[in-house]
Amino acid sequence: MTSSELRQKFLDYFKEKGHIVIPSASLVPENDPSVLFTTAGMHPLVPYLLGEKHPLGKRLTDVQKCLRTDDIDEVGDTQHLTFFEMLGYWSLGDYFKKESIKYTFGFYSDVLGFKKDDISVSVFAGDDDALFDEESYLTWKDEIGIPEERIYKYPKEENWWGPVSETGPCGPCTEMFIDTGIDPCGDNCGPSCKCDKFVEIGNNVFMEYFKTAEGKFEKLEQKNVDVGLGLERLAMFSQNKKSVFEIDIFEPIIKKIEEISGKKHEDNQKEFRIIADHIRAAVFAISDGAVPSNKGAGYITRRLIRRALAYFYLLTGKIDNTLEKLYGSIRSIYEVEYPTITDKNVLKELTSEEIKFGSILVSGIDLIAKNMDSDRFFDLYQSHGLYPEITLELMENKGFFSEDKEKEKRWYLNEFDVRYKKHQELSRTASAGMFKGGLADAGGQATKYHTATHLLLAALKKLIDPNIIQRGSNITAERLRFDFNYPEKLTPEQIRQIEDLVNEQIQNDLPVVMEEMTLDEAKKSGAKGIFESKYGERVKVYTIGDPAEPFSREICGGPHVAHLSELGHFKVQKEESSSAGVRRIKAMLE
Repeated sequence: MTSSELRQKFLDYFKEKGHIVIPSASLVPENDPSVLFTTAGMHPLVPYLLGEKHPLGKRLTDVQKCLRTDDIDEVGDTQHLTFFEMLGYWSLGDYFKKESIKYTFGFYSDVLGFKKDDISVSVFAGDDDALFDEESYLTWKDEIGIPEERIYKYPKEENWWGPVSETGPCGPCTEMFIDTGIDPCGDNCGPSCKCDKFVEIGNNVFMEYFKTAEGKFEKLEQKNVDVGLGLERLAMFSQNKKSVFEIDIFEPIIKKIEEISGKKHEDNQKEFRIIADHIRAAVFAISDGAVPSNKGAGYITRRLIRRALAYFYLLTGKIDNTLEKLYGSIRSIYEVEYPTITDKNVLKELTSEEIKFGSILVSGIDLIAKNMDSDRFFDLYQSHGLYPEITLELMENKGFFSEDKEKEKRWYLNEFDVRYKKHQELSRTASAGMFKGGLADAGGQATKYHTATHLLLAALKKLIDPNIIQRGSNITAERLRFDFNYPEKLTPEQIRQIEDLVNEQIQNDLPVVMEEMTLDEAKKSGAKGIFESKYGERVKVYTIGDPAEPFSREICGGPHVAHLSELGHFKVQKEESSSAGVRRIKAMLE
């Protein structure tokens, strides 16, 4: 079964079970400042998991693009990826544990042909906060027929989801694994081990508790189910492959790397896998607006590209139009399912980044020649993206080491590890609250900024260029950041006019009205959307002002204020370049 067939069969199966298919959201969340990327299928649905009514009903299913770097150091083994597709389905206050487990196993058995003897599962063991998940345990044992010795009971660290912040919905989960057949890593080897014996193929999350500010876990009135199954891992088993990098969607990329490097995959598995994974992730990130930069999501994209190029350099001793060649193979795989990757800006950004990294390789060699020490060794990584493996390779090629080069290499790597761990700790502290997901700032002030963003876009269209569209946004409780297509820097007079027009609407206290309608009805009404392909059949349309002649009318997931007088005074803090042909405005409400 090809990966394309697997995607479609999944959606068809859950359509038959009464679920409505919704499209994948962007990899770069539009209304969630708590994450840089969509890291799980549930992120775009958080408002509905928190109780808001979804316009398409209580049963939903999709194939969601996801990107995570938590396990980046594991990429190169048989199963870990940074970019992946998550097959998901949800019950928003409809069915619960027993039905969900039966649906998941039904898909495995009826569609993929997996047998119950192939599968091991884990359930929440229970603790002082919440009871043992007996319903999931008994469903697997008595109704599905998984023997007790293959049902593992684990604590919160393994089988619990949420909350996304200090308080909020949370609950136990049950995970499914396939035994690869390799020897166990020890007497207690099981699904929780980090060895490659057990590969997770799915996770059913049951949101049945609410953690209070006092730390108590109270039962929720609306119980939700959130299920995610990794496409690439399921394809690995359905295609009888030994790693995700051998499935049909990776095969052309791996072959292209062999062709342009002159090397064989079987002799350089780690390097090939890192290159294939990182460039694929970068292509999707750029296509959804995360162009390489020094900040935020763009910083992650840049690091992925440079890490891939560094490993290619280690393989071949050169980089020569490498990304254009790899992009072609990735485009051929995904252009039907994900046409946004064919945007000419994707190849443009990849090519530009390769040129920049090529010059950094040269400057890195120059730095090495100038009295190299441990601080500079780490700086080559932190500031220039030169990973320690490639720096040591350059140092060896330039004859930097003495006769005892292996000892000196170990010294540099040990110094690097010390600095790297400190760097990671500082990063975790600085980004506390990031990567949790879930509209962490969906409070009153952030809601105001969502509405202010609509006003800003309308003002830009009216005063600067009617063809302006949103190219990205980031909203917190302190400010808004808005990217839009425009080739020139705005003048101080243009910025003043934009502020005046937005504040005029606020002073007039225009109403903000939300209506649910079909996508066709929304288009006919004149409503604009950022990426129309992401919307389902029914959408929310927010109209600001007189419905007959609105100041703004946009398709949006919200949230928004009811009257503009709630916003206060709008002030542009900065207007700057975001990337080629894209400008960025940072603004606040006073």
